[in-house]
Amino acid sequence: MDLTMLRSQFPALAQSNNGYPLCYLDTAATSQKPQQVIDAMNHYYHFDNANVHRAAHLLSARATTQYEAVRDKLCQFIQARRREEIIFTHGTTEAINIVANGLTSQLKLGDLILIDAAAHHANIVPWQELAKRTGAIIKPIPLTTDCRLDSAAFDTLLLEKPAIVALGHVSNVLGTVNPVSNLVAKAKQVGAITLVDGAQAIAHMSVDVQDIDCDFYVFSGHKMYGPTGIGVLYGRFALLDSLSPLMTGGEMIKTVSFSGTEFNQLPNRLEAGTPPIAEVIGLGAAIDFIDAQPKAQVSAAEQTLLIYLQDSLKALGDVVLYGAHSDNLGAVAFNLAAEHHQDVGILLDQQGIAVRCGHHCAMPLMQSLQLNGCCRASIGIYTNKADIDNFITAMQSVKELLL
Repeated sequence: MDLTMLRSQFPALAQSNNGYPLCYLDTAATSQKPQQVIDAMNHYYHFDNANVHRAAHLLSARATTQYEAVRDKLCQFIQARRREEIIFTHGTTEAINIVANGLTSQLKLGDLILIDAAAHHANIVPWQELAKRTGAIIKPIPLTTDCRLDSAAFDTLLLEKPAIVALGHVSNVLGTVNPVSNLVAKAKQVGAITLVDGAQAIAHMSVDVQDIDCDFYVFSGHKMYGPTGIGVLYGRFALLDSLSPLMTGGEMIKTVSFSGTEFNQLPNRLEAGTPPIAEVIGLGAAIDFIDAQPKAQVSAAEQTLLIYLQDSLKALGDVVLYGAHSDNLGAVAFNLAAEHHQDVGILLDQQGIAVRCGHHCAMPLMQSLQLNGCCRASIGIYTNKADIDNFITAMQSVKELLL
């Protein structure tokens, strides 16, 4: 794998920041975009700009063909059984809201919803709102002291026969990986509906939803080298078809009259309004980009780099790492002694280093770690050893300044 050639495909990486070469270690927040994604979206706007599914003219036909081709690519990309199980959304957040809203009529007072204690807010708040509407009860699945999901506690909670189990595939803060196939299998044994948030997993591993056997799997395009504003909801067809639509209006209808409305079939029934057409096309280009890479080499290179990042931070001294395991993916959470994470982030930015600081939309996790927040360095397919070395050099200067 020619990493220099690969990096050259990401124009944003060529810039400098404060006179330093940009060291982008915030891929978990949003990935940079390769030129072919940018070109695909520009091509649509230059030559094929029209609405989909609505007109008989050439531009609309071309736009519709490109748009629906991405649904087929996604079906193969995550190994869905049929294309109708792929729903385009505006992101992971909307995808989970569609599911949580759509299950309202299927829950009753006292039903239990289990949520991964390290979950992103997008996989917590929609379930809280569902609980308010239905009288359901929410319980977190706790973590062990080393920040992994507590499997023994999970088994105990399953004795209460939860109606819904919502899991993260990979923690957006820590990079820890949940054994979702095993967890889903256990949840199915007690009849639970399962949803897996794959936003942080989709760019770092091959995802097979049939192997995971979950009822729903969700992710965002902008975490996998695609554009913002586009996400994917995969659902097992029968369950997906049972969801009440979150949004109604154009595109999702079959017939409308003032005496009543009949909704369309999947996938249209859950895709109300004009869709993010350019973004879908950009996502298709991102899938092409990922599929063109040597997956085994990319995975091995990322894992080697992540361990190097963990080890380099440990070697600095006075750095606390959270949930740092050799089988993590994509991200390292840390703090510099007792220094405020925002101060560390600002000082790093002054040296061209881009990291994320704060609670990372995971305040319950921060509370369990007894933290107000932390820093997070995260890598992508374009990250190289020089990025890590530049980051560590900058961290050393921050340490000398603050401690």
